[in-house]
Amino acid sequence: MKHLIVVLCIGFTSIFSYGQIKKSKLKPVKIGFLYNYGTNENFVFDDPDYTYTTNTIKAQAFYNLGTWKKLNIELILQPQIQFLNHQLLNKWFVTPDQDNVDEKIAEFTQPKKMNLYGVEFGFAAKKRITNKLDLQGGISLGFSYINTRTERLARGFTFIENFSFGLSYAIFKESFVYIGSNFGHVSNLNFQKPNDGYNILGLEIGYSFKI
Repeated sequence: MKHLIVVLCIGFTSIFSYGQIKKSKLKPVKIGFLYNYGTNENFVFDDPDYTYTTNTIKAQAFYNLGTWKKLNIELILQPQIQFLNHQLLNKWFVTPDQDNVDEKIAEFTQPKKMNLYGVEFGFAAKKRITNKLDLQGGISLGFSYINTRTERLARGFTFIENFSFGLSYAIFKESFVYIGSNFGHVSNLNFQKPNDGYNILGLEIGYSFKI
């Protein structure tokens, strides 16, 4: 809980600080937050070697980049914390050619609670459907730190990638609710070994308002 409070405080302090800069391109047009739940156990992935779930909370700052081919384009800055649960199910994933095989099997087959801290930069394209409803798709890339090693990913620096698709609805004149789904990936581009990474399919809900 203290990690969550720190991340949200830092995120919203940064966002509100930017918001105080009048007549500046650094000032976001909206701020908000988003909650995401994701898992590898789904109809797309469902890898039998391991279990992996995420509960992610993101603070968000939205910047208007203009219109392209009737699509409204936004840049979204997203500091975040991810609460992760992971367990290796197939002990033979740890191959005999590795050092300290027995010790690694004993360590990696235990259930783990992990945290990932990061900041993500996303681009969202919105297509107006009705006066209050927009169809929204997005792609994002971020940098992060994961605090526990597993058989699939080393502890330390990682990249996070997300593709999202959903609906944004104006519940009031300047307040919006977003509901969608996402495909997420975490890996470190072979900066460290191992680097099998994690894949998830998730559901997310967010709230934002204009400032």
